Amino acid sequence: MKLSPEKELNFENTEIAFKSKSNAELNAAYLLFKIISSNFLTRVGPPITNFFLNIGLPIKGVIKATIFKQFCGGETISECEHTIEQLDLVKVGTILDYSVEGEEEEGVFDFTCEEIIRTINRGAGDKRIPITVFKVTGIGRFGLLEKLDADKPLSTAEQQEFDRVKSRCEKICSSAFDNQVPVMIDAEETWIQDTIDHLAFEMMRLFNRDGIIVYNTYQMYRHDKLADLIADHERARKEGFILGVKMVRGAYMEKERNRAEEMGYTSPIQPTKQATDDDYDESLRYSVSHINDIAFVCGTHNEHSSRLLTQLLDKQNIDHNHSHVYFAQLLGMSDNLSFNLSDSGYNVAKYVPYGPIKAVMPYLFRRAQENTSIAGQTSRELGLIIKEKKRRKS
Repeated sequence: MKLSPEKELNFENTEIAFKSKSNAELNAAYLLFKIISSNFLTRVGPPITNFFLNIGLPIKGVIKATIFKQFCGGETISECEHTIEQLDLVKVGTILDYSVEGEEEEGVFDFTCEEIIRTINRGAGDKRIPITVFKVTGIGRFGLLEKLDADKPLSTAEQQEFDRVKSRCEKICSSAFDNQVPVMIDAEETWIQDTIDHLAFEMMRLFNRDGIIVYNTYQMYRHDKLADLIADHERARKEGFILGVKMVRGAYMEKERNRAEEMGYTSPIQPTKQATDDDYDESLRYSVSHINDIAFVCGTHNEHSSRLLTQLLDKQNIDHNHSHVYFAQLLGMSDNLSFNLSDSGYNVAKYVPYGPIKAVMPYLFRRAQENTSIAGQTSRELGLIIKEKKRRKS
């Protein structure tokens, strides 16, 4: 599928970007991003909100009607149905993302594993849910992964614990294979990432021989990840399976730099933003040039990288809806990218986080802080909303 000559991709087209929003929803988004634009509120909001939730003040309704509604699909899979339907109206898929974090108990890990499988089952046979996702720390203890990454010997009990983590991971990926619903394994902190990479590679080795089922995530704000992607592709090619790649810029920069400084080792983060951007764009070029044996998800809110990928596909005469290429953004952010890309025939999906409000709050706080920390992100969102409000009044 190619663009017709008269249909040019335009990320400034707010009519398409906000087609699914009513005037009331547009106004609510405007007010929310105005609040998020206040660094003070973003900084003091999390501890205050947690305090109110912990002492039982009835603020869940306010949260659910504001920040939760903007960035999450609901508290359960069934509550996400409205979001799934709304995204489908603008030809955007849904990535159901069970976003409960920071748990440490085996019973919770088992429940999370089963919940992720429920998202896969929900996506079976439904083209509106083309991909699913999970974090290894959702099904295994962070400290255990950290010990493995540090090459420290495990006790017998710890080895049994890790065997259960691997079993959960394989159970999820096997379900994805059986249902033909691909699953992405999210990247996390560098000091547990090697273990995650090993798991992800083994899952791809098992399940990616006949098509794309498992994706690993490469954070390009790390100076070593472009080289890792190329090396992993070579290994996958030799072993005869498709490499699944989700490329992102990264989500833990401040934490990574602070830890490196405190512990006295070289930071794994790129020296400059430009270096990150360069590696990200090079990962797109490399993946497009090996489109037959790399399937990839371009996870970005960056307009330049999004446009670059569209140009690379056209240059190589690759269909916009090629099954090995997806664009992905977070629900509630960068609709101008998502909806204009989908309108031009590209495969696009939105991450749709869900879960109990209190459990999802860490995710929501990160989204608010991300909008203030990414240069121009909040002002960009506000500017597009204002442009659309003016267009509707004219």
